[in-house]
Amino acid sequence: MELRGPRVLLRRTQPADAAALSAILATPEVARWWPSFDLLRVEKELTGSDDDVEVYAILVDRQIVGAIQSHEENDPEFRHAGIDLFVAPDRMGAGIGPEAIRTIARFLIHERGHHRITIDPAAANERAIRAYERVGFRRVGLMRAYQRFPDGTWQDGLLMELLADELRD
Repeated sequence: MELRGPRVLLRRTQPADAAALSAILATPEVARWWPSFDLLRVEKELTGSDDDVEVYAILVDRQIVGAIQSHEENDPEFRHAGIDLFVAPDRMGAGIGPEAIRTIARFLIHERGHHRITIDPAAANERAIRAYERVGFRRVGLMRAYQRFPDGTWQDGLLMELLADELRD
């Protein structure tokens, strides 16, 4: 399956994508927020088969520049989707992340019928938070000691959400 934005193409990841995704995840700017992703973990979690998570490579001009993933809660009483992404440092600040988010959000809202999408960046990841707010995400609350980092410390996360009618183009 492929999803298209004005500049980005999102397609399901394949095993052959693992090296490119690993290289992006190894850059200091990305590894700071996505720690401990070596090639084996990328192969298992980002290019493997998982019934609960769909992972898409973000391509610009046929080059992999990141990945975006989605998961869905299908319980009718709590139905919503969640997303997460990373973008190569040389593409940060160019609007690639927000475009990828808009592209997958439209799909999750219009094709999959979700009314709400969540994302949970590290509370200190100000650049990502600003990008999510540009798309229409709102801050819901701080999740204290949310993510354990390789050094053993717990980092706060920020829960953000986007309702279908808040998606900004």
